[in-house]
Amino acid sequence: MSRPGAPLLRSWPAWSLPFPVYFMASTSASLRPRWFVAGDFNGFFGLVVDNLSILGFIAMALVGIFQFPAEVVFGRMFPGTAFGVLVGNLLYTLMARRLAVRSGREDVTAMPLGLDAPTSIGMALLVLGPAFVGFKQQGMEPHAAAIATWQLGMAALVIMGMLKLVLSFFGEAVTRALPRAALLGSIAGIALVLMGLLPLLETLRSPVAGFVTLGLLLYVLIAKGRLPVRAPGVLVAFVVGTALYYGLGLAGLGAPGFALPQWTPPQVVLPLPTLGFIDGLPAAMDYLPLLLPFGLLMVVGGINVSESARAAGDDYRTRDILLVEAVATLVAGVCGGVAQTTPYIGQPAYKHMGARSGYTLLTGLFIGIGGMLGVISGLVQWLPLAVLAPIIVYVAIDITTQAFQATPREHAGAMVFGFLPSVAYLLAIKAPGWVAPDRLLELTTQIDGHGLPELAVIFTLGNGFIITAMLWIATVVAMIDGQLRRGALLMLIAAGLTLFGLIHSVDPRGGIHLPWLLEGLPRIISWQFAGAYVALAAMLALLSLQKPSAAAGDQ
Repeated sequence: MSRPGAPLLRSWPAWSLPFPVYFMASTSASLRPRWFVAGDFNGFFGLVVDNLSILGFIAMALVGIFQFPAEVVFGRMFPGTAFGVLVGNLLYTLMARRLAVRSGREDVTAMPLGLDAPTSIGMALLVLGPAFVGFKQQGMEPHAAAIATWQLGMAALVIMGMLKLVLSFFGEAVTRALPRAALLGSIAGIALVLMGLLPLLETLRSPVAGFVTLGLLLYVLIAKGRLPVRAPGVLVAFVVGTALYYGLGLAGLGAPGFALPQWTPPQVVLPLPTLGFIDGLPAAMDYLPLLLPFGLLMVVGGINVSESARAAGDDYRTRDILLVEAVATLVAGVCGGVAQTTPYIGQPAYKHMGARSGYTLLTGLFIGIGGMLGVISGLVQWLPLAVLAPIIVYVAIDITTQAFQATPREHAGAMVFGFLPSVAYLLAIKAPGWVAPDRLLELTTQIDGHGLPELAVIFTLGNGFIITAMLWIATVVAMIDGQLRRGALLMLIAAGLTLFGLIHSVDPRGGIHLPWLLEGLPRIISWQFAGAYVALAAMLALLSLQKPSAAAGDQ
């Protein structure tokens, strides 16, 4: 895809310049984009809420489920995590202004950056929480175990950041190799199934406050309706929703179990660089099978959001998007963060809100400085999830809509097929909460004479779901376009990834593995899934041998 405008500094490769020089050199043209427009304030509130909701989930999981000391979460983990959001959003703001200057357009929207929901929740539930329990079982007192867990989380972020830094240089090759339907369709599946349904469930756990908030957001952002007050619609929705939540709760009319949050006093913490992550590296090695897929998924997600922004009219270079993501994650890890940053898949949604580059600047400053001053910790404790979640539902709707609008109509069926691995991942997330642990083990290992255990298939299909969706969609697109040999090659790639657990991992946690070390049912499942891909690849290769006229007629 051609890029508008001519690159600056032709005599020196832009990517090789340090970030400050790279961006300063790009703003020397005559166009001076405005720092703020009205839509930036809607975008700011939306992006801030996205980040606050994920921080809220992390705090709820660690403090509520694992009884993690709240002062370590709010005073140690959150400031560094928020600082990574500050660094990433500042760099994306500068990238947007550079693109506006280069293209001569005022309507360029910055790429939003925040905390990744799936891996942040995965870090809390699968890494940090279990590690904290394990340290206590080794005889550590709770505070010491919490500090050791914090250092492990820092090390995990540094590992994922280094992986993303290396892989960022291969992002554009992937965008050239895969059709737009595969890139946007895999994201749409995540949006509809995970970003749509899971936050909707949180919204409806306090139905009155949650649904009113969601309805106001849909009225303002999708229906483009007018409010009787001159204020950002997103802010109005949150004020109304929060007032309803606490008003009904205090009056005894709210959802069951209403209680005012326990208050942890905020404290000022500067997220200074520390070598504490080195102490956490040995423990982090035990979680490497989880951390590597987490980092890889963010690279794939960064590729996809770059394509999403390109489809919306903002032609960012994929490598630049990925490099900023990697740098922000590394900065967060070195400064005490435990949740990795990622470019959000809702850039077109923020563009439709009218946001430009000011909203990422405001978000970065608010989250970063607020994290240092303890403001973010206070908001996370007091803003109800039922009011935070609806903005994510809106973003999910917009992403899914854009995926269908920006891809060829004949590829729609392929995209729908790619939604299904996300459904499996959703079921895998929820299954442990619905089934007793002993029953869960039985359901994933019991052979009933009707093939592989159903629940084991669900876990296997859900693991690596983003990459699986991309390969499935790309293969069906190849079938539609009559490129059967290409489809066969994609299926062989899927078979190879399956054997090593990069997709369809037989580890319930999603870790990678070596095929020759597997035993029993996991070995059978892995080889059966890989064999299925090989069989389909052979079938497509045979079909490609038909004469062109016959093949065209069959399709």
